[in-house]
Amino acid sequence: MVPELSVVIPMYNEEEVLPLLVERLRPLLDAMGTTYEVVAVDDGSKDLTAALLQRYHREWPALRVVRLRANAGHQAAISAGLVSALGDYVVTIDADLQDPPEIIPQMLAAAKDDGVDVVYGVRNDRSTDTWFKRVSARAFYRFIGLMSQTSAHADAGDYRLMSRATVDAINSLPEHNRVLRFIVPALNFPSDTVHYKREERAAGDSKYPLLKMIKLSLDSLTGFSTAPLRLATFAGFGGAVLAVLLVLYTFISRSQGHTVAGWTSTVAIVAGVGAVQLVCVGILGEYIGRMYGHMQGRPTYFIAYDSMTADSGAHGPTDTPLPAQPSHGHIQATSVGADDHPAQTAEPGLAQPTQPAEPTQAAQPTEPEPSQLRG
Repeated sequence: MVPELSVVIPMYNEEEVLPLLVERLRPLLDAMGTTYEVVAVDDGSKDLTAALLQRYHREWPALRVVRLRANAGHQAAISAGLVSALGDYVVTIDADLQDPPEIIPQMLAAAKDDGVDVVYGVRNDRSTDTWFKRVSARAFYRFIGLMSQTSAHADAGDYRLMSRATVDAINSLPEHNRVLRFIVPALNFPSDTVHYKREERAAGDSKYPLLKMIKLSLDSLTGFSTAPLRLATFAGFGGAVLAVLLVLYTFISRSQGHTVAGWTSTVAIVAGVGAVQLVCVGILGEYIGRMYGHMQGRPTYFIAYDSMTADSGAHGPTDTPLPAQPSHGHIQATSVGADDHPAQTAEPGLAQPTQPAEPTQAAQPTEPEPSQLRG
């Protein structure tokens, strides 16, 4: 039986916040009274994230672990989760708990009651963010909207609920380096919004420093707008017109005997024209780079392990098992929900393989196909 709801969570070095996430998410989903699966996509973490996910998977059958062979980036990890998710509705949410999982039931209810394909989580209170992040985010979304004519919510990130039709449409796109917060609105499927207050990061450090934000901005701009190409063309025409006017001015000044040989003016003109040329070449290079990457056809991520296929014994020869379990002391320090879920008091050591418990929320397919390469 296919689960009604899939929750996709990209993770990278989230060992500190993962116990808190499980503590809040599991009781919430259990109380919804619907079949579900949680697809945790480990984006090549270098800490104990993978080991903790293995432990929680043993105790929580609805938790499905998908581990990428190498770090592919936040958007690629979400794409891998969308390809792997089986639910009729799919929610994407980050692991840092800045976006509260408690509004997932409200999202699902809105999708069913209003008959929409997408429900965006929109932040109506971003007081926990720095002023620089708030101002730069609004300016960026307005700029992208003007340049690409794509209507994306300025305060909506990657927290959204999508129908199966929407997820299938996204998975069918051949585009690499996807920026889903603009791809989903570009589909123009019927949508609704749910507002919430953005919280502070529950634990750990942000995985989106300034350099990654700049890269995301460039991918968004070059992926959704040809306006920079037109800007380069207009700059070229403007430079040509200016050059013609300067030549005419030179001839007129010479005919009137007013010519002045100035080193400063010469350098200024050469530098100005050179700057315009460099900007245009850089813009063209961004698009040529995207075309080159698309022509290569390289997948943006490789799936190394999927707990669903591993549990059924259908995994392929390239599947890599998860790392060893964390130490007993670490488990004791990060154990969660023992009172609510007695299964979590089991012995953390998993040296001897055991058969996983029968799933209670999300039924597994009878003959799952091995999933080793996603692109």
